[in-house]
Amino acid sequence: MSIRPLDGVRVLELGNYVAAPTAGRILGDFGAEVIKVERPGTGDELRNWRLYGGDTSMLYRTVNRNKKSIVLDLRTEAGRAIVLDLVARCDVLLENFRPGMLEKWGLGPEALEQVNPDLVITRISAYGQTGPMSARPGFAAVAEAVGGLRELVGDPDRPPVRVGVSIGDSIAGIYAAFGTVMALFQRERVSGPVPQVERIIDVALNESILSVMESLVPDHLAYGINRERVGGRMEGIAPSNAYPTSDGYSIIIGGNGDAIFGRYMQVIARPDLAADPELADNAGRWRHRERLDAAIAEWSIQHTRDEALKLLDDAAIPCGPIYTAADIVADEQYRARNMIQSFPVDVGEAEPKQVGFPGIVPVIGGESLPIRNVGPDLGEHTREVLGGLLGMSDDEIDALEAS
Repeated sequence: MSIRPLDGVRVLELGNYVAAPTAGRILGDFGAEVIKVERPGTGDELRNWRLYGGDTSMLYRTVNRNKKSIVLDLRTEAGRAIVLDLVARCDVLLENFRPGMLEKWGLGPEALEQVNPDLVITRISAYGQTGPMSARPGFAAVAEAVGGLRELVGDPDRPPVRVGVSIGDSIAGIYAAFGTVMALFQRERVSGPVPQVERIIDVALNESILSVMESLVPDHLAYGINRERVGGRMEGIAPSNAYPTSDGYSIIIGGNGDAIFGRYMQVIARPDLAADPELADNAGRWRHRERLDAAIAEWSIQHTRDEALKLLDDAAIPCGPIYTAADIVADEQYRARNMIQSFPVDVGEAEPKQVGFPGIVPVIGGESLPIRNVGPDLGEHTREVLGGLLGMSDDEIDALEAS
């Protein structure tokens, strides 16, 4: 039997790009029925991002799995009326338009409250729904900069760089899903209606990034510290870095724990460093990070990746390879927990191709829950939803599509 804690929850997603669709994906992963509304013609712009073949990218198929796709034009009165009809039958509305856009369309909180006084409204925007910057547009790249992350990524002698994924959008989407589930939980556990102000979840991209920046702000206010880029290291933690091996790879080794450090230095045949009182704690090791990294790299370059990892693992030193996508697909740990799940997908070739997709996190019941479907074709479920849920006739749906 499949474990789906959110079975029976219905979500209407008015999301585009990554942030709100990530929240919808997480809710759908755990059983919610997620109805994604897409614009006519192009649909969610993510369908064309990193599109190497076919008409729908694997990025879209990944972020929008376990959802249904319907096509509605929110610029029309008919489209907005159908949204309100759907809202009346949903538990959650999820959106990531610029603040004020829903209100402009007549779909703001007041209008939604009239048709569904129990609705949870989850809103994701660049800077939140209030404050002097709330009306400004912004993508994850900007939020990652304003939230403090970009300044810390890269080498100190070069301009800041970006990590290789839309991490700001994804983190905001995770917070949005968590906030949604909190609101649903509160709705179920209290007697009587929950005020709408407590059912509006307001997620800002920049604040989502700030929330994972650990002690960045407190360190500045307490000690006057402005953290700087330190390349592959983590400031104040040593030794922890990537080190080269003789077969052209690099490995990650985290030897910054006090007890771990002693074992680590024995593995690399440097008992002198283990015995050095200057290196007995993390603060001292950070001061001598260059010397430590040089000693470790001198050892690692004498071994292949597998040899070095085995020696370290045998001594219980946290370490690991730097994986490519091919490495992930071949990894037995991911396989054991059902973390790569395959589906036949149109990739623009004569026949569908079996494509692996990342599994559902967190694990419930020992392994990743099964993905029900990858991101759907544009409008694949329009007739099912409008006919089955709203009772519209085929003629009515034909007229809507024609318009």
